[in-house]
Amino acid sequence: MESILVAKNLSKTYQMGEVTVSALRDVNFEIYDGEFVVVLGPSGSGKSTMLNMIGGMDQASEGEIYFRGKALHNATDKTLTQFRRNAIGFVFQFYNLIPNLTAYENVKLSVELSKDPLDIEMVLNEVELLDRSDHFPSQLSGGQQQRVAIARAIAKNPDILLCDEPTGALDFSTGLSVLNLLKKFNKTYKKTVVIITHNAGIGKIGDRVFYIKDGQIEKVVVNDKPLAPEEVTW
Repeated sequence: MESILVAKNLSKTYQMGEVTVSALRDVNFEIYDGEFVVVLGPSGSGKSTMLNMIGGMDQASEGEIYFRGKALHNATDKTLTQFRRNAIGFVFQFYNLIPNLTAYENVKLSVELSKDPLDIEMVLNEVELLDRSDHFPSQLSGGQQQRVAIARAIAKNPDILLCDEPTGALDFSTGLSVLNLLKKFNKTYKKTVVIITHNAGIGKIGDRVFYIKDGQIEKVVVNDKPLAPEEVTW
């Protein structure tokens, strides 16, 4: 399987006054094209920092990271902006929708930044919200807002979809539908999906699970037969 992203001896430190905080410490990993990866760990373990490194939102203090063989660790701000715009879709725990835009307009805003977008109505239909496309976020439930956020990310047609605790603010049944959407995107479009979570059950749906603690990857587990979201207790 071809690697889409490779990290070598990746470290990230933050200076908090006189204190130096190590968020990631000498991390090595590969993410393969078209796989579904779950990064699992407790709060403060380095998951979000790792996601920021993958997504080009933050640069490493030390080490190297490559996307399809091209270096990100020493890239210019302009290059990183293009990388985020063209290659990465983001889904966050809190939906970050623009409140004065409809569901359709929120997705359209993302599509306008993409080189090879998907059809907006097709994507809204995929997330079962085509009939609510003219609704504003305040007129939608939390689960519906998250589905709009997923549609916005998917419509860009990104190489990698990065999801930061995408079910964290949702009840079980709504979270289940969100996970099914992410799995569907992964399988239908053959695109890479990376989810970070503290929920161990979600790890069972991934092709691989990265267990992270204290800024380091403790182990990587391969799921030969990943479960469907509805088969998991989480």
